[in-house]
Amino acid sequence: MAKVASKNAKVKDTKAAAESKVWTKVIRAVRSPKSGAYTFKEAIVHKDKIQEHMNQK
Repeated sequence: MAKVASKNAKVKDTKAAAESKVWTKVIRAVRSPKSGAYTFKEAIVHKDKIQEHMNQK
């Protein structure tokens, strides 16, 4: 017997996919005051808050 895919499962996936598009992974290069070497800081940020996050020190 073949299984029938549920329409409800597809609806949940599209909602989750639409919501995930508003988040962005931001990678910043931060310079160490002691050694002068760069390290990278990663964060998952809402797309409306990217500039706010990048302006932080």
